[in-house]
Amino acid sequence: MVLLEKSLEMLESHPLCDHCLGRQFAFLGGTMENEERGKLLKTVLLMKAQALALAKDENGVRILKILATNGFHKAAEEILHAFKRRIPKKNKSTCFLCMDSFNSLDQLAERASEMLKGWECRSFHVGIKLPIEIEEREDEFRAKFKVLHGESMRSEFGRLLGRRISLCSGKTVDYSNPDVVLIVNPITQELRVQVNPLYIAGRYRKLVRGIPQSKWFCSSCGGKGCERCNFTGKMYSESVEELISEPVLKVTGGSKAYFHASGREDVDARMLGRGRPFVIEISQPKKRFLDLKGLEKAINVHAGGKVEVLNLHFVDKTFVRRLKKAESAQKYYRVIVEFEKEVSDEELKMLEKKLTNAIIKQRTPLRVLHRRADITREKYIYEVKVKRLSPRSVELEVRSQGGLYVKELVTGDDGRTNPSVSSILGVKAKPLSLDVLDVLI
Repeated sequence: MVLLEKSLEMLESHPLCDHCLGRQFAFLGGTMENEERGKLLKTVLLMKAQALALAKDENGVRILKILATNGFHKAAEEILHAFKRRIPKKNKSTCFLCMDSFNSLDQLAERASEMLKGWECRSFHVGIKLPIEIEEREDEFRAKFKVLHGESMRSEFGRLLGRRISLCSGKTVDYSNPDVVLIVNPITQELRVQVNPLYIAGRYRKLVRGIPQSKWFCSSCGGKGCERCNFTGKMYSESVEELISEPVLKVTGGSKAYFHASGREDVDARMLGRGRPFVIEISQPKKRFLDLKGLEKAINVHAGGKVEVLNLHFVDKTFVRRLKKAESAQKYYRVIVEFEKEVSDEELKMLEKKLTNAIIKQRTPLRVLHRRADITREKYIYEVKVKRLSPRSVELEVRSQGGLYVKELVTGDDGRTNPSVSSILGVKAKPLSLDVLDVLI
């Protein structure tokens, strides 16, 4: 049989444990494990060798000696002893490929289970890290013997360890989205835990003006602290990001928080209505089993009426990508506009008509030109409603594509936004206050 001939050829060249011999034929023989497959191959070789030896064929003795030395087969030693044949001295007492590391699987699984106790998690994955020389040795071995149906050592270690750790810890193996990844080097017995981030999504409402969405480092010192920022390193003492992140970090025991949102409002604008969608990403969280209603309450108390979070729920990393892609989703705005002089009702009706279903060309506003590329963007306005407040002021409600600079829609920004409220009416207009009423995603 070809399999037996190839197995014997492998054993004649190198000492191999049951796992490493059986792994070369892993995709043959159904669902049996590699260790069982290796034992079976060695057993069949043993039976063949004993039959040859009984028939006075010296080739049988040769095979028995190979099994006794490079196959680590006790029964082969016993049969040689019964035939009163000398048992050769073993050249090497460990497996050529794995260095007998498969013998340590149970101890590694117990250590890994103990390490998992330090982290709240439901699922884990095992990542195998092998020394380069071990991987190169296996590659050369497989090339030399033209292995066609074998499994990699990395794959077998990961599969067997995952199963044992799951039994020890009660956690579930998850290959796609685990809470924790155990990085194991089974050759050196090194083991470390890589904790995947925790993602919590929701919506936030910013109820006061004068707070930026994210931490705003001082432009003079870059966050180091100077006289301009009163040695805080920040242009603003607090932000939506910080007001939300601090209670979450405290509850989870995480090392760092990253704030992701679907767009942003200006510092002097409020975010009202249902709020703006966001995700808080927590690095290395020690706790994952959270009472999200309780966390909502803790954040809102901490924010002191400045920011409010709603509808917290767990998400995964793919949700962050979807959130970023949705930055151009429809937005509702309300802006209070003051004119340089009185405008008539007819002019306001014309304004409403000309801005509804309009395409606005906006060159990057002068106020953000220092941090944004100087390009012209086109944004679509679905609807504008105008409500008079006084002879020289109105309330505009604007439903538009996300990313529209509403303040510049009012002023025209020295002709960089066209059309604008100012250009349509031929009257200078300025925004007094701006609110975001809804973000539709």
